[in-house]
Amino acid sequence: MKETTKGTIYTLIAGTAWGISGVSGQVLIANGISVIQITSLRLLIAGLFLLVLAQMTAPDNLKRTLRDKRALLHIFIFGMLGMAFNQLAYLVAIQHTNAGTATVLQYLCPVLVLAYTCLHNRQRPTLVEVLAILLAIGGTVLIATHGQVTSLAVTPLGLFWGIFSALTYAIYIILPVRLIREFGSLTVMGLGMLSGGLVMTFGFQTWNYSLPLTTSNLLALVGIVGIGTIFAYTVFLEGVSKVGSAKGSLLASIEPVASVFFSVLLVHELFYPMDLVGMLLILLAVMGISTKDFLLQKRQVNGERND
Repeated sequence: MKETTKGTIYTLIAGTAWGISGVSGQVLIANGISVIQITSLRLLIAGLFLLVLAQMTAPDNLKRTLRDKRALLHIFIFGMLGMAFNQLAYLVAIQHTNAGTATVLQYLCPVLVLAYTCLHNRQRPTLVEVLAILLAIGGTVLIATHGQVTSLAVTPLGLFWGIFSALTYAIYIILPVRLIREFGSLTVMGLGMLSGGLVMTFGFQTWNYSLPLTTSNLLALVGIVGIGTIFAYTVFLEGVSKVGSAKGSLLASIEPVASVFFSVLLVHELFYPMDLVGMLLILLAVMGISTKDFLLQKRQVNGERND
């Protein structure tokens, strides 16, 4: 099997696994587990696992990072703003809506990253980018109103936390770029998750929270931590290493589709036709931006080869 085919399969599997994590979070919340507790456990366990993996595969990167106080400070900021805030906002959005809706709203992130890039580089968006922004706005309006623009179908809190999770997801993507380039993704992500998890744990004293270990809760914890974080992230990294970041982000857009599918299949969530239309518009916006980036990356690679 060709490496690109393997990479495509790995990335699609990772996106599907991420879809499972949202539904698992919804099950835990429905069973009375606090979003603070879920976020803390998810970050601590996944962060420790990734650091063990970093020590096994790239120990020099981990050693260099731990000796660099400036890098550790930046990773701590990333761990709070990009990791803890994002995971917390996403779970709160699920609490006030459902896993499928929250995941789709979080996928407004590429549009926010695009807006940031255009402002930061002082450049006008292309026609494709403008269309993507309009599609994303239109999709959000449809999800929020079911097409009845005079009233909200999603609670204001659900809409706020869904869009806020997209904002923190954009921070998650933008903040660690230089750090990952210098110290490697496993080290940066592992330390970021662990630092965010430790602050959540000690800041909110999560050992005082109730965590009934029923069969349902244990399976959901495996889903959100084991499958939806540890497995998904490591498989995604493997896939991206074979297909490239642009194509990887495009393929990972299967996550909201998987989340909606598992929401219907596992927790019997009901979606209205206008919800699905809105979700489709947001996915088209994401795919438009990702396809543009992929084609641009491909042209650059072909240009380097020709040179």
